[in-house]
Amino acid sequence: MDAIERYLAPRALRQALAVLAQPGGATVLAGGTDLMPQSHAGRVRPAPTLLNIRRIDGLDTVSLDGTSLVLGTLVTVTTLLHHPLVAQHVPLLTEVADRFASVQIRNAATVGGNLCNASPAGDTLTPLLALDAEAELARLADDGAVLTRRVPLADFFAGPGRTARAAGELLTAVRVPVATPQLVTRFYKGGTRPALDISTISIALATRRDAGVLRGVRLALGAVAPVPLRARHAEALLEGQPLDPARALAAARAAAEQDARPIDDVRASAWYRRELVRNMTQRMLDDVARA
Repeated sequence: MDAIERYLAPRALRQALAVLAQPGGATVLAGGTDLMPQSHAGRVRPAPTLLNIRRIDGLDTVSLDGTSLVLGTLVTVTTLLHHPLVAQHVPLLTEVADRFASVQIRNAATVGGNLCNASPAGDTLTPLLALDAEAELARLADDGAVLTRRVPLADFFAGPGRTARAAGELLTAVRVPVATPQLVTRFYKGGTRPALDISTISIALATRRDAGVLRGVRLALGAVAPVPLRARHAEALLEGQPLDPARALAAARAAAEQDARPIDDVRASAWYRRELVRNMTQRMLDDVARA
């Protein structure tokens, strides 16, 4: 980080947005668990201004707003693991947090940082996609007012390391619909170890059971394309249908052959990733059918 000329740590959101609105913007520092190693490795070139947002009041809270659970951008993975509101209203995120890195990393890594890093293998990205979460972005208007907008996560990821966050904007929260009694969720993370490894693939499923059929099917895949994505072909095969072994197999094949777009890299071959997607999707759906 030799290129950094200024370090700022504001305590108010408006102050941070004013910094981001200046020419050249700033590099945002939250937990630093991605930014620091990537900077040292030369994969990220920080802006001259480093903006530490950890001291801003209100960005590390978990709260209910109607039918949404609102996770502040500074909510840590440890908070996801232990917060009672998360366990009660979005238990899938509690499960995911238990498979996220090490205890030390969980204590520092933030929900907002994991999203803005936009790694196709980001652990929280597929479950948040499957849960129809929205990113809440803030910017400073010309008159000094704080303006916000919401972006569905399905539209948030633009490529590895790239998002829909515009220059001058800050991700302030993630809004997640609370789970209903009919909601069924499953999560799978492929890797040598349950938590410490970067995902070979990840799969998240969220759907409602309604009179014996599936409604609102969301199947999200990670580490099999430039961005985490919804398996639209597989979802279409499941939507409004009773779940049986034949349909589970058809959906699993569609996810692997039509929706996933994996590459060969140091962690796995494209062929192996497709096999994992097909096999684990079928296993998850079979488990749902038996439940």
